[in-house]
Formats: sequence, structure tokens, C-alpha cells
Amino acid sequence: QVHVAESGGGLVQAGDSLRLSCATSGITLSNYALAWFRQAPGKEREFVAVFFRGTNFYYADSVKGRFTVSRGNAKNTVDLQMATLQPEDTAVYYCAVGRAILSSVRNLNAYSTWGQGTQVTVSS
Repeated sequence: QVHVAESGGGLVQAGDSLRLSCATSGITLSNYALAWFRQAPGKEREFVAVFFRGTNFYYADSVKGRFTVSRGNAKNTVDLQMATLQPEDTAVYYCAVGRAILSSVRNLNAYSTWGQGTQVTVSS
């Protein structure tokens, strides 16, 4: 059974950094896309970044240069390192996995298993 769970959210100030982790089980990362999405209050869930089949990374323009996806220290975990956080980064951050093809990695529907989400709040 596939399972994902996020951790590491919290309250930070503008300009601070924060690391989120996504722990997975039941999958082999080289066969899946693992993506981070976020949803701010009153807004639609949006793509943030993806670790595609254990090799490539892609980012939304809004976070490129500030956020970095990498393999975590624990097995089958993927981290989202967020730097220079801004109040507009405030959202619930979700980790999701799916057998997405490259052209669909930014699409919510490409992912079959989602975590519960972790709140990130950036104060000004």
C-alpha cells in the first residue's frame, strides 16, 4: 500500500528558511513522480516542485531559485528546502506521488496518493 506523509511545517518570519520532508512507503522513487503542491486560503492547490522518477527536478516559476528538492537522509524520503520565505508562501503544503508522465507532472490529477498536508505560515 502506498503511503506518504509530510512533516516540518511551522511558523517563520519573512526571509527565513524551512525544510519539509515527505516520507513514502510502498513505492520505488525511480518509478514515480513525487511532487509538492500548496494551497493557500481561498486559492486553488498549485504545483510547487517535483522529483521525477528519482532523477530530475522541476520547479514552479514562483519558487525557482528559492526552493530546492532533494533526497532526504532517511530512506524513501524527499525534502523540500525553502529559503527566503515570503508571506505569499503561506499555505498548506502537500506531498503527492503518482506514475505521472513528464508532460503531466504539474497537474493535480497526475497524482494518486496524497499526504495530509503541513501548514507553513510566513509572517511579515
